[in-house]
Amino acid sequence: MAKLGNSRPGEVYTPEEISKLIKSCGNRYPTGIRNAGLIAVLYGAGLRINEALDLVLSDLDLEQGLIRVKHGKGDKYRTCSISPDCQAVLQTWLERRKAMGFNGREPVFCGITKGNKFKAWGTRLKDAYVRAMLPRLGKKAGIEKRIHAHGFRHSLATELAKENQDLRTISAQLGHSSVAVTDRYIQRIAPTELVVAMRSKNRLG
Repeated sequence: MAKLGNSRPGEVYTPEEISKLIKSCGNRYPTGIRNAGLIAVLYGAGLRINEALDLVLSDLDLEQGLIRVKHGKGDKYRTCSISPDCQAVLQTWLERRKAMGFNGREPVFCGITKGNKFKAWGTRLKDAYVRAMLPRLGKKAGIEKRIHAHGFRHSLATELAKENQDLRTISAQLGHSSVAVTDRYIQRIAPTELVVAMRSKNRLG
């Protein structure tokens, strides 16, 4: 288990900011549609970056809104869910992906560049590509926060905590090793009780 240490908490994005990021991908080209689908999965299911990039079609059960993570942190398997609106964004990519001739053999979020120089057609996206892509989208969307993949997990955890979801539910969704880890995680990024206490009254005489 990684130590939380004294490092600063990661960024948390509002649902409105995430919608701006998705819209900034555009829907004119397949690359933008794919990247929008990836952001929707990172946030809507709270997956780690490599968990999302490892997905294949057989890992998705969209009739029930389920995503199966075969090799999570510590090589652990889990089944999680995805919000309906984020699933709709993912579905748009899956339909375009199918029309382009991809099938279940390629990763869900695969390369779509042809030619001798790149040879990326149907291959798994590299996490370095995603790490470079997200700040560009953030700048395009006019968001001043640092945009990175793990921030989407922070954001989903924050939203679930605001909804008063059970810690066990949040822990199962995020794939934490224990509820205690989830509790510490949330207290760092979304200390709801502290905010309520401090905002309950004015304190100047």
